Amino acid sequence: MKFLFPAFLFGLITLVIPLIIHLFHLKRTVRVFFSNVQFLKNIQRSESSRRKLKQWIIMLVRMLALAFLVFAFAKPYIPSGADNRYQQHAVSIFVDNSYSMEAINKEGSLLDQARSRAKELAAGYGLNDKFQLLTQDFEGSHQRLLSRQEFYDEVDKIKISPHSRTLKEIIDRQTSLLDMQQGPSKTIFVISDFQKNLIGENAKKIVSGIPISLVKLKATPLPNVTVDSAWLVSAVHAPGQSEKLIASLHNYADAKAEKIPVKFLVNGKQKALGSFSVGPRSIQNDTLSFSGLETGWQNAEIQVQDNPITFDNSFYLTFRVSPRMPVLLIDGGAPNKYLTTVFSTDSFFAPVESSYGNVDYARLPTFPLIVLSDIPSIPPGLTQQLQRYVKNGGTLAVFPPDKADLASYQALLKPIGASYPEGLVTGTERVERVNLQSRLFENTFEDIPKQPDLPLVQKYYRLSTDNRAVEEKLFELPGHLSFFSDYPAGEGRVYLSAVPLNTDYSNLPLHALFVPLMYRMALLSGHDLPLFYTIDRDEGIEMPRIQTSDRAPVKLLGPGPAIIPDVRQEGTGTWLYFSDQIKTPGTYKLVNSDSIAAQLAFNNSRSESDLSYLSDKQLRENVPGKNNQVISATASTVKFGISEARHGPELWKLCLILALICLAVEIVLTRYLPAKKQNEIVATE
Repeated sequence: MKFLFPAFLFGLITLVIPLIIHLFHLKRTVRVFFSNVQFLKNIQRSESSRRKLKQWIIMLVRMLALAFLVFAFAKPYIPSGADNRYQQHAVSIFVDNSYSMEAINKEGSLLDQARSRAKELAAGYGLNDKFQLLTQDFEGSHQRLLSRQEFYDEVDKIKISPHSRTLKEIIDRQTSLLDMQQGPSKTIFVISDFQKNLIGENAKKIVSGIPISLVKLKATPLPNVTVDSAWLVSAVHAPGQSEKLIASLHNYADAKAEKIPVKFLVNGKQKALGSFSVGPRSIQNDTLSFSGLETGWQNAEIQVQDNPITFDNSFYLTFRVSPRMPVLLIDGGAPNKYLTTVFSTDSFFAPVESSYGNVDYARLPTFPLIVLSDIPSIPPGLTQQLQRYVKNGGTLAVFPPDKADLASYQALLKPIGASYPEGLVTGTERVERVNLQSRLFENTFEDIPKQPDLPLVQKYYRLSTDNRAVEEKLFELPGHLSFFSDYPAGEGRVYLSAVPLNTDYSNLPLHALFVPLMYRMALLSGHDLPLFYTIDRDEGIEMPRIQTSDRAPVKLLGPGPAIIPDVRQEGTGTWLYFSDQIKTPGTYKLVNSDSIAAQLAFNNSRSESDLSYLSDKQLRENVPGKNNQVISATASTVKFGISEARHGPELWKLCLILALICLAVEIVLTRYLPAKKQNEIVATE
């Protein structure tokens, strides 16, 4: 055991005071005359012995009380290692500045409290000690040690950040810097509200050779409802067309959220308004209907009125309304008259016809829908490009030809998880069932007859029944055989027909269902850019090829300063990498040579929306170690935590408790066990 302030031990000299008082305690002598004092002498001897024992005990507890009080001022501690009081300290202090730190308690916002505690931690060290400041931003300027005043200046600059790191990432970052320092004593502090998401998925126990102190801030519990995600029912958007938006509302509170107002705006104009109730700790998908869109890019915003937590009340989207929809029709050398007729009838569609040997691969990503028909054998190069097109979100419709090379169709379809034609079946059949529950036919027919006239089939290709294929049968033949099916593939879809567009096989190209089938397939297709992206994800953004130059680099313009991304040309597309430059949610314009190439929406990660916190027990389980501690972020406990981190466990509180116990014993002895008579009696005959 050692003492922080050993000079206070000179106070032990005061122990002679109670000793002197007891040794030189003056008693008045009362002389009483009796005729016979034999019995009084015996009583006097007995009472005198008992009184002296009691006084010696009182003197002892008084001396112990005084000694423990002196020890408390000297602050004894148990060293955790080598004595480092006179060594230079290297201290890494992490200040959580994620969105959850906007929450409040009786001291104000958690971020303001975190700034104050960080300064108090630095003030508890010496002038020659060095400090590292780390925040959620993981900036390069935070990879150096600062003096105390420099540390104060950097703490004052901390602002709310959209980033959210795990506790392991934070401590690993602190440890990596301190490991580079030779000699000084090292300590890690983490100041945070310690949301449950701070542990992350597949959490592992954090082990570090450096003492870790977790300074826990406590927020006032608040309810919170936010929009986690949103999507449009139609993949292709036409001017003036009725649209449906599905918003995913998430209630993170333990109580039901009643009548939460939700507003949908497009280009600053309100398009839809709703009010929804969400159960406790649950997710609910709600639909907003709107119309009246104009041609061009649409900047949309979903607003939820949910106070006082406001950082996740807005959710941004962008999408494009095209005056016409391009459709690529790839044929076997001659255009298919049925497809040409269907897509030429409606002026909204812009069909582009190409033979399978002259396909412009660079333009494939620009077509929401590609239709293959009458191709006897699919070349390997086209197979590879179509597979990539589908996996990146494109929609492919396949009508195998008469006398098809089945191996080439298997090479195209099997790798992307779709069935493929295996062999020809001859025999007259009629389509037995239409799947009216599929998204392709949803809200397409006003009235369905009891015995509808369905396509007649003379011969067809038997489609494989590979269990790995996730299939939705749109048309079924007797025996539950597939006639026309839908397969999800990567980010896109594949539609596969069991017959060519040839009247020798079936009357499908002449049937009344053929037109709505192709139109709905086109309107629900598309692999346009995602409606939104999430900040703090180091993923690249793939776009159709953009021609760039060094003189006019691509820029992202929006809230805050202009951002110049890293541009890489890969295959038929362009990849953009922003490297954590986007810090503000909102809509941005991607400008290339003064023209708008695209508009992108970025939202905050909703990981900060769940205002549930880790308990002290959970923190100790995830950050075990005898030199690690969890402390409450009050001024007194922070000072105590500094001392614990610098020296080891302190015992001054124990000394103070022992001093109070000794005083209590003295009170009991003097008040509740008094002597029968305090004055000394001298009996004389």
